[in-house]
Amino acid sequence: MIIKDFQPFIGEHCETTTTGSLLKHIGIHLSEPMLFGIGQGLGYIYWNMKMMDFPFIGGRIKPDLLTQNICQNLNLTLEVKETLSTRKAWSTVKDSLDKGIPVGLKLDCYHLEYFASKIHFAGHYASIYGYDELYAYLNDTNQQGRNAVTSLKSLALARNEKGPMSSKNLSYTISKTVDIASLKKVIPKAIHNNASDFLNPPIKNIGYKGIAKTSLEVKKWFQSSTSIKKDFQLCASLMEGGGTGGSLFRNLYKNFLKESANVLDSSELLEASESYSKIASMWKRVSDLLHLIGDTENIIYIEEVSNILLELSAKEEQTMKSLQKITAKLL
Repeated sequence: MIIKDFQPFIGEHCETTTTGSLLKHIGIHLSEPMLFGIGQGLGYIYWNMKMMDFPFIGGRIKPDLLTQNICQNLNLTLEVKETLSTRKAWSTVKDSLDKGIPVGLKLDCYHLEYFASKIHFAGHYASIYGYDELYAYLNDTNQQGRNAVTSLKSLALARNEKGPMSSKNLSYTISKTVDIASLKKVIPKAIHNNASDFLNPPIKNIGYKGIAKTSLEVKKWFQSSTSIKKDFQLCASLMEGGGTGGSLFRNLYKNFLKESANVLDSSELLEASESYSKIASMWKRVSDLLHLIGDTENIIYIEEVSNILLELSAKEEQTMKSLQKITAKLL
């Protein structure tokens, strides 16, 4: 069973791509940067636990919340379902597909057969638009394949995986019951909320404080790593290719601000967009240096990474404060 009128969403990030495909199916056509921005998606987290081989850094808000924000801000109905039963989980998805409704899935990409890199990451998303007796047909990111295919067995394993960022076979659908909210009203509110969250983190591992903390913690990574090449290059790969940190989310937000500047005719938002363009290039330099550390196993580059992160913390704090003031006048 394939939803015949399903059109793949072209995106770089998994959750915006997944949610974008569901919105596209109900006639809502928004760019990926706009979805990321109105989803209040920009963030930062430094995460290190004893069970982890190497620290994790993330450049966005926590999984699931992005889609919740998008739907809430646009006045859309989001229906999320979770269950411990793999049988019930598939039945729920199959019922929607049989009605011609595509479904968003949360997955551990380790089990998906079309993923070249086999690492556990249970915060991945893809939309499913069809199935047959053996396979599931998915819309994933540009990197992973807009028309991806994996076996139903592997899909069940990916949905049911346990561990950090995992959910209980989570699936979701989106429907439109009223007209969506005006972007002219949604954009200032979303920017203001995102800035407020980034500037007021509940713990020092999050937001601009988290970036500053990482600038100190990164100096310890070289000594604590059991495999410098593997750990540093995997971190760099996840930042850029996987989008956990790096420049991807900053570039998305840059483009969101640029698009918003046109919608609101705001030179101030355009200026903030240019600021995030510079910030994004600095994050790319960080990931490049982490990859170089893995290549050379030379500690000399750690100090440069630390200094850039400290500067990024200050620049992102300053830009978010500016955005907070700009949007306060538009609310």
